[in-house]
Amino acid sequence: MRRLWLLFAQTITVCLAIWFIVITLKPEWLELNRKPFTPDSSVRGSVSDIVPAQASYRDAVSRAMPAVVNIYTSKEVRQPQSPLLDDPFLKRFFGERFNDTEKQMSLGSGVVATHDGYVLTNNHVVETADQIEVAFEDGRKAAARLVGTDPETDLAVIKIDLPDLPAVTFGNVDDAKVGDVVLAIGNPFGVGQTVTMGIISALGRSQLGINIYENFIQTDAAINPGNSGGALIDTSGNLLGINSAIYSRSGGSLGIGFAIPVSTVKTVMDSIITKGQVVRGWIGVEPRDITPELADNLSLSKKEGVIIAAVLKNGPADKAGIRPGDILVSVDEKPISNMAEMFNLIAQLQPESKARVTVLRDAKEIPLEIVVGKRPSKKRLDGQSQ
Repeated sequence: MRRLWLLFAQTITVCLAIWFIVITLKPEWLELNRKPFTPDSSVRGSVSDIVPAQASYRDAVSRAMPAVVNIYTSKEVRQPQSPLLDDPFLKRFFGERFNDTEKQMSLGSGVVATHDGYVLTNNHVVETADQIEVAFEDGRKAAARLVGTDPETDLAVIKIDLPDLPAVTFGNVDDAKVGDVVLAIGNPFGVGQTVTMGIISALGRSQLGINIYENFIQTDAAINPGNSGGALIDTSGNLLGINSAIYSRSGGSLGIGFAIPVSTVKTVMDSIITKGQVVRGWIGVEPRDITPELADNLSLSKKEGVIIAAVLKNGPADKAGIRPGDILVSVDEKPISNMAEMFNLIAQLQPESKARVTVLRDAKEIPLEIVVGKRPSKKRLDGQSQ
């Protein structure tokens, strides 16, 4: 037994000696020069194994970018001047130095929607323009005429006459999910055609106070002044939305941008092209969202729906028997939770059609039938009920 123990001890000693010599003189034999294991390298390895990295989005960009244009607008603005400058003698003596107007220039972006020259952009890009010019990535330029606008979604359609126009491919926003990669294309700050990348941060954003009808795609893809009216595309190059607004305290991108979804864009565009305007239903009420504080103050039993703050005299709602203080809870049996839902449901109704509405009055549900009116223009609605 003692002999076996001695043999074992000698064997261990020899092995340790060999190991010490190898680690000192030839460490690569034991592959000890490899990068040590770390949690970060493990994470990187596992992610790349599961989700292969996308090398480039150039195919999507090359497909969509030719249809994204720069829009330049100008308008004549009268400048306030001293009454002395209206003197005929001074004008005759000094000539055009007393010209009381100046030309203001602004810029934005747009998307060619059809091969025959209809271009989508934001209403705020072109609403006050006297002249509109469209410039393509390939250097072509053309004067544009205004076809129609829809201030309540901040969309506009203009028309150009050029041959061989590229047109964007419309995507399906219903297939989009939060977390999907998106690309924004436009002309930020007038530096030229630019692409930025981000993800869809949220869908169906509303009640932001930007437009009357809101259903925004929120993204962190950089959208800056000049990007308005440009394209928000998916990784296949399909149009998902028209870039419209940002949330910013500085005037630049803070990672909160909003695009009008392509579903809304198509509806508005088709209506403007065929009818020259967007026709929506209207009932003539001034609604308010029911907040917890309002519900407590008015001792309301129901905290969903919208409360009718005012009713336009002789309007559709007034004729149907709706009163101030009523809570509108459904339209054509579709429940209403807030003002955004109410606006969208009523807008979809055809003028002169009949709709069934349900209001809550004195804790009782009252069904009413209303003849839907045609929503007036935004200018006529200023100071009036919705």
